[in-house]
Amino acid sequence: MKEQIRRHPLSAPAHEPLDDPLARERSHLAASRFALRAMREDVEALDIRDVTANWVNAEVLSRQIDERIKALADLSGTPLFFGRLDYLHAPGADQAEGADGERFYIGRRHVHDAGGDPMVIDWRAPVSQPFYRASKKDPMDVGLRRRFGYTGGELTAYEDEHLSDPAEPSGAATTSKLLQQEIERPRVGPMRDIVATIQPEQDEIVRSGLSGTVCVQGGPGTGKTAVGLHRVAYLLYAHRDRLARTGTLVIGPNRSFLHYIEQVLPALGELAVQQATVDDLVAQVEVRGTDEAAAAVVKGDARMAEVLRRALYSHVSLPTEPVVVVRGSRRWRVPAYELEEIVRELLQRDIRYGAAREALPQRIAHAVLVQMERAGEAPDDRVQDAVARNSAVKAAVKQVWPVVDPAKLVLRLLTDADFLAEHAAGVLDEDEQKTILWDRPVRSVKSAKWAPADAVLIDEAADLIQRTHSLGHVVLDEAQDLSPMQYRAVGRRCTTGSATVLGDLAQGTTPWATRSWEEALAHLGKTEGVIEELTAGFRVPTDVISYASRLLPHIAPGLTPVASVRENPGFFEVRTTTGTSEVVAACDELLRNEGSTGLIAADARIPALAEALTAAGFPYLAPGEETTRETRLTLVPASLAKGLEYDYVVLDEPQAVVDGEPDERTGLRRLYVALTRAVSGLIVTHSAPVPAQLA
Repeated sequence: MKEQIRRHPLSAPAHEPLDDPLARERSHLAASRFALRAMREDVEALDIRDVTANWVNAEVLSRQIDERIKALADLSGTPLFFGRLDYLHAPGADQAEGADGERFYIGRRHVHDAGGDPMVIDWRAPVSQPFYRASKKDPMDVGLRRRFGYTGGELTAYEDEHLSDPAEPSGAATTSKLLQQEIERPRVGPMRDIVATIQPEQDEIVRSGLSGTVCVQGGPGTGKTAVGLHRVAYLLYAHRDRLARTGTLVIGPNRSFLHYIEQVLPALGELAVQQATVDDLVAQVEVRGTDEAAAAVVKGDARMAEVLRRALYSHVSLPTEPVVVVRGSRRWRVPAYELEEIVRELLQRDIRYGAAREALPQRIAHAVLVQMERAGEAPDDRVQDAVARNSAVKAAVKQVWPVVDPAKLVLRLLTDADFLAEHAAGVLDEDEQKTILWDRPVRSVKSAKWAPADAVLIDEAADLIQRTHSLGHVVLDEAQDLSPMQYRAVGRRCTTGSATVLGDLAQGTTPWATRSWEEALAHLGKTEGVIEELTAGFRVPTDVISYASRLLPHIAPGLTPVASVRENPGFFEVRTTTGTSEVVAACDELLRNEGSTGLIAADARIPALAEALTAAGFPYLAPGEETTRETRLTLVPASLAKGLEYDYVVLDEPQAVVDGEPDERTGLRRLYVALTRAVSGLIVTHSAPVPAQLA
């Protein structure tokens, strides 16, 4: 790369020459912003009073217009474009000698001028793809790739690569300085998009098709979360009509995480994606209790699905009495053996309990209509519906195939030892059954202190009764921590759609954490899913990831360590301390740098550290609260650190983080997570010895 980085003062003089490339690029930026404002004003000026047939259509169209106006917002400090492609030939044209090339500015959204000509091309458009994938080896007909550098919203630099110039060097020498600067740029506030820094291996995942499920194994700093969010944005661009009908959903591990990522998609112009945790999805009862780890493991085991199925269908009984339907002066008798045949046939079909129950009265009514026809009558569908609603038929259905409440079913399994033993026989052993049985009787569903794993069981039972609505695409982040039953709960939300599964096996910090992605995909119902691995670390400095990777042989022996591609090794230090005052001093030291700082500690240490920070006059935030220029320090319990990033981190007492978990391997995994939250620098403070695995 010819290192053509041009820098100008932030406020360029009005007499900047037109032959100055940076001045021309600034002029194009200003014109693009003007065009975007014009696009927004055009939408705001739309008058829909004469084009809607009724108030319902008017309401729908008005809401669509409001969403379009929001999507066209010109976000302050967010560049409209970050790159430029100069093609050697017109894309799609016959590349004959003399064919004119075209120039495209690549940005977060499409912008066109008053005549409809594009001024900025959406990064998701096919013509933009070479910006991420073109290389000296495969220039993809690109003569020039230009990257832009910004300070705030002001264009201040550019950098050129002449991909089709044989005289320009390739290889390691082509490392983009602006790319490195963007990756390492200090972060304050929520997670931002990486649309300007997407790498070729990430772009392949982002642009993979809607029909297939993709599972991304990525270590700390590989950008897997960002890749998943950008994949949603790409799919909404490429399949907007379909996903508008079927819906999309991003599932995160907790509310703090969702708050951290919630601005990424709106920054890309996508406002229609819902966000939730797994607990949100299965919230059919109020969760007020907790489980011991052993009980949660059994309840989260996929075998519980079979126990629930057996318990549910045990409510079905074979008929022993005939059904007699009286219509006028005639009596129509369906014998017990014929009713039994109908019930057995419904049991053999692969349909939900509730759907079969709804079909049963119609089947009985059909048997009556057959008798009517044999007697010379000519009944129609209205007669069949009337027979299905007959009191005798209703009574028979209630007796044979009763209504079952999913919460009451689960409550009985967890409180009735005989009922559980009957339906768990050969599935759960006696010790496992005792583990999940509640010690005290419960009067009702409302008074029960349900645990999170119980809510998942109720959701499973509800799906056995009535099919869960399926979405078009689901993104599941931090997926390594889900139990098999939680995977099934997510899988029910995309049975007719696809999924993007994101996670890191080394960061599994629950007793039921998945052992392999093949196993996880099987529980999700997506055995055809493709597993991709990201091993290039863009966020975590070399020295930090090298130190944290000492834990990998003990927590995930077969996993490839992350290789940092950062040129800046980052700041890293391990300090012995004698009290919390020195931990506060380390925070003070890091806060003198630009960007955010996180103080991460074992959950049990948080109150003491909070008191020390307050006494020293340091304001701090809780995870999920947005950092500002004035308050850049966040106090983070280790249990909530997953998925979060800070420019600088102070990690307090590594051994306490390990000791805070039920077993050593889970504790070491929690420590691995905590060690890898820093983007620019890490200070590890300890008074007790660090874990031997780090020595």
